[in-house]
Amino acid sequence: MNNAITIPDDIISSKIYLIRNQKVMLDKDLAELYVVETKQLKRQVRRNMERFPEDFMFELNQQEFDNLRSQFGTSNWGGTRYLPMAFTEQGVAMLSSVLNSPTAIKVNIQIIRVFTRIREMLTDSLSMKLEIEEIKKKLSNHSKNIELVFNYLDELIDKKENNEPRKKIGYKND
Repeated sequence: MNNAITIPDDIISSKIYLIRNQKVMLDKDLAELYVVETKQLKRQVRRNMERFPEDFMFELNQQEFDNLRSQFGTSNWGGTRYLPMAFTEQGVAMLSSVLNSPTAIKVNIQIIRVFTRIREMLTDSLSMKLEIEEIKKKLSNHSKNIELVFNYLDELIDKKENNEPRKKIGYKND
């Protein structure tokens, strides 16, 4: 593995799609990255179906496939006879056990790292959103409190203006 293949992270992340509310990679993209034919990848997966439960891999239905194809404009799918397989992060990890070439293992490690970075970015983004919401709540409470203080001050001023002067209390000078 000295002649290491390095694929830029942005190329890998551009091949991650959101389908059925899951981040997935398609069989043809994975085959391209692993430098194997798509039919070889699919053959290995079908031979080892027990390793790929529904949450690791699923086949797109026709509507999902048509929708995905329409997003690309012109069809670069060729004459696909079978619906594509979509692999979740766990499914991609499992692929390394059925595609045992040094290239597949190396590329697989890169893909898993990209998935991990995407998850970390989403987590960071979510925690930042929660912090912003917390700050908004505090600011909202502060502005309500300030408004309340001004209302009390206005009431005190109104009372002072409407009342006759009060007798001073305390020690009297003779």
